[in-house]
Amino acid sequence: MGKKKKPVGASTIASNRKAFHNYSVEERIVAGLVLTGSEVKSLRQKEASLAEAFVRISDKGEAFLYGLYINPYKQAGYAQHDPTRVRKLLLNKAEIEKLQAKVQQKGLTLIPLKLFFKKAWVKVDLGLCKGKQLHDKRADTAKRDQDRQTQRMVKNQF
Repeated sequence: MGKKKKPVGASTIASNRKAFHNYSVEERIVAGLVLTGSEVKSLRQKEASLAEAFVRISDKGEAFLYGLYINPYKQAGYAQHDPTRVRKLLLNKAEIEKLQAKVQQKGLTLIPLKLFFKKAWVKVDLGLCKGKQLHDKRADTAKRDQDRQTQRMVKNQF
C-alpha cells in the first residue's frame, strides 16, 4: 500500500479551523488573490492568519477579502505592506454573480477556509457557509466524540 500523494505544487499556508466549527459549508470555490511581493514572501514563510477574515462583494461586482492578516516581511525594508489591507479576489464575472445571488437570497456568508500555494500562485479556498446554532455545534461535537470512541474500540479489537 502506497502513501497518499500530495498534489504537485499545492501546499497549505493557513487554514481557518474556527470556520468549520461555527459554519456549515454548503459549497466551495477557489479564487486567486492580488498580492504584493513582500506579502508573497511572507506567505512562503507561512506567516498568515485567516481567523477574522471574510469576503464581501462590492456594488461594482468585485470580490474583496477583508481581515486576512499577513505578517510584514522582515527583509522588505522600505517596501512594507499593510498587514490587514483589503485584498482583491480574482474570480470571473459569472462566478461573482452566482455567489452574490446566493448570499443575498439564502442568507449565506462567504468565508475563506484555506490559503494555499498552487504552483507559484497563492489561492484561497472560499466556502459558501451557513451559520450553525448552538445545538448544531453540540450535535457535531457529540458525533465526533462517538466516532472517535468507535475507532478506538475497533483498533483495540484487532
